[in-house]
Amino acid sequence: MSQSTPEPLRFPPVDGLTVRADVDGGAMSSDVGPLILRGVDQQIGLTERLAQTLDDQRHPLRDLIAQRIFQIGCGDEDGNDANALRRDPLFKLGLERRPLDEAMDLASGPTFSRLENAVSTKDIDRMAQAFVDPFIASYPEAPEVIVIDLDHSEDPTHGQQEFGFYNHDDQSHCSLPLFLFEGLSGRFITAALRPGKRPTGAENARIVKRVLQRLRAAWPETRVILRGDGHFANPELMALALADGQTDFLFGLTGNRILSPLAAPFLDINRQRHAVRGENAHRLDQPLPTSTRSYHELEYAAGTWPQAFRVILKAEVMAFDDNPRFVVTSLDLPSPECLYRDLYSTRGQDENFIKALKNDLASDRTSDHRFLANHLRLFFACGADVLHHALRTNVLVHTELAQAQPATVILKLFKIAVRVRQYKDRVKLQLPSNCPVKALLHRVTEIVFLTRPPDPLTI
Repeated sequence: MSQSTPEPLRFPPVDGLTVRADVDGGAMSSDVGPLILRGVDQQIGLTERLAQTLDDQRHPLRDLIAQRIFQIGCGDEDGNDANALRRDPLFKLGLERRPLDEAMDLASGPTFSRLENAVSTKDIDRMAQAFVDPFIASYPEAPEVIVIDLDHSEDPTHGQQEFGFYNHDDQSHCSLPLFLFEGLSGRFITAALRPGKRPTGAENARIVKRVLQRLRAAWPETRVILRGDGHFANPELMALALADGQTDFLFGLTGNRILSPLAAPFLDINRQRHAVRGENAHRLDQPLPTSTRSYHELEYAAGTWPQAFRVILKAEVMAFDDNPRFVVTSLDLPSPECLYRDLYSTRGQDENFIKALKNDLASDRTSDHRFLANHLRLFFACGADVLHHALRTNVLVHTELAQAQPATVILKLFKIAVRVRQYKDRVKLQLPSNCPVKALLHRVTEIVFLTRPPDPLTI
């Protein structure tokens, strides 16, 4: 038998009282996040920039892009989440609409599906380049040096998705997107969704070249260091760095039949050192050393390289195995130890940036059949990452959430119940009296309020 109202939610009694609940609370929201993200977006102009890259006259593009990015930024990553959130009063406020007017409801899931499946290759190319602009604008002046971290990440595919190939390294059918982050600050630069096959050097160089051209137009004197693992030790990327003049590279290098014998004498010495250190530790009743390592410069040049470059060896010996590692670089000043330990090893932080983008903001929620539609979905998640980074660095600095992952910010700061009251001339939001982040919310909203663009109604 159908019912006009949903059944109540039942809970165990408390102190002789029955406990019931319903979902008829009226004009309420479970999320204050959209208003915070709106303030950050107004500061950096992200969604407006991205909207200008799409050639689609059927949709209000800026509103659609902002709605989707705000939803992902608040932890609602599925396009179908819009079917419920399109009437959420806080999301409507975040999109600068009256929260309780039904005529101002937001877009639904099918609208986003149509948008995703309408984008062209040119749209995607323009959006990829447009992400570089807020990265540039995030610096008050041209930096002396930036480090561009390059890394691919597995994005599993299913069924007959376009360009979902089997990748032997990841042992799965997948796409293999390329992410570019600035290694010193963690700022997102851009990304490219790619087929699951291993990229060629020419493909890597083509993507990086476009980014470099946009950076050089703004920062002609900034020193750029390209950093990546052995997948990027390609002659095409090396030649690109040489041609720029203000760009260097630092890439991992895979051991081979020439490099490995060159490392052998240093590993022999370190095995002896490791054994002595172990004997001394045992005699003094101290913990055994986990490894013994040294750093060296080798005479080596692959025949495919445009010229000879420095090759650095980390000769590491551990209890059960040797662990020789190689890097190749065009940098000539740092010592081998400084170059490997302090500059190359910190490349691992890039994996954390990608992990947050995937796990917290669902950049791998790319389940559409069409490749270009999935590319736009990737960019929506990337947009949410840009807003979260700007929130941490511009607003949450010197607070408990200054270094927090997006998931932590969403959980602690965004997911707060709000009652909405709309009057003729104002909107009033009522938050819980016992909100645990009351002081932090006051700080955040004041910063966002004071740094917003001028409102014509308040001038």
